[in-house]
Amino acid sequence: MTRHNGRGWYGRMVAAGVGVTAVAAATSIWTAQAGQSGGGSAAPGTSAQQPATPKEPPVSADIAHASDGGAHAVNITIDDGPNPVWTPQVLQVLRANGVKATFCMIGPQAQAHPDLVRQVVAAGHRLCDHTVSHDTTMDKKPEAYQSQQILEAEQQITQASGGVKPMYYRAPGGAFTPYSRQLAASHGMRPLGWNVDSKDFSRPGTAAIVATVKRELANGPTILFHDAGGDRSQTVAALRTLLPWLKQQGYSFGFPVR
Repeated sequence: MTRHNGRGWYGRMVAAGVGVTAVAAATSIWTAQAGQSGGGSAAPGTSAQQPATPKEPPVSADIAHASDGGAHAVNITIDDGPNPVWTPQVLQVLRANGVKATFCMIGPQAQAHPDLVRQVVAAGHRLCDHTVSHDTTMDKKPEAYQSQQILEAEQQITQASGGVKPMYYRAPGGAFTPYSRQLAASHGMRPLGWNVDSKDFSRPGTAAIVATVKRELANGPTILFHDAGGDRSQTVAALRTLLPWLKQQGYSFGFPVR
C-alpha cells in the first residue's frame, strides 16, 4: 500500500548519505592503523599482521530511483508478499518474460512462507526489506520503533531465504526518515523509492493499471506493483500485458541502483 507520491522523493534529504560514508571511512582508517600498530606478540607460527578482510563498498543512504540497467531500463518492484496464491503467479509471469524483479517483503510473511522466499532467490530476483508491520506512519514513530521494524524484518527475511540478505529497504508508504535511511544503509540495504505507482493496490481493473504505468513511465524507471494485500489477479494480468509491451518499446529490465 502506498501513501506518499513516489515521484516526490527525488533529491529528498540527499546529504544524509554523507554520514554513512564518513562512518565507513573512519572504520577503514581505524582497521588499517590497528593492523600496523603491532600491539602485542604474535602467537607462535602465526604472522603478526593478518590480512584485512575485504569489505563491500558502503551503501548510499539516498533513496534509489534509477536503474542499474541504464537510461532505457526499468525496475519491476513487487511489494507486501510473499503470498502463497499470488507470488507464484507473479514469478511465473516474470519467468515467461525473462524478467528479474525486486521483491519487497514483509518480515512475518517471509517467515511464514520460506519456500516462496527461496523460490524468489533461486530465480535470480532480489530481496528488499519492507518492515515487520507495514506501518505507513513510521516516520512519526520513535527511532527505537523504526529500528525494530527494519532490523527484525531483515533478520526474518534473511532466515527465510537461507542466508540471503535483503539488498534494499523500502519504507511502507514512503515513510522514510533520515534515521531509517542511514540505519538501512549501515546494514547494506539501499533505501528504495519508486517513480511509477501502478495503483494496483486499489484494484482499479487490469486496463486501468496498464494505462497508469504507460502514462507515468516518463517519470522514471522504478515501477511499483503488489503480490499481496488482497486479490492480485489484476496485477498478474497487467504484468502479462506490460512486460511484453515494455520490451516492444525497447526497454530492458534492471535492478535499482545500489
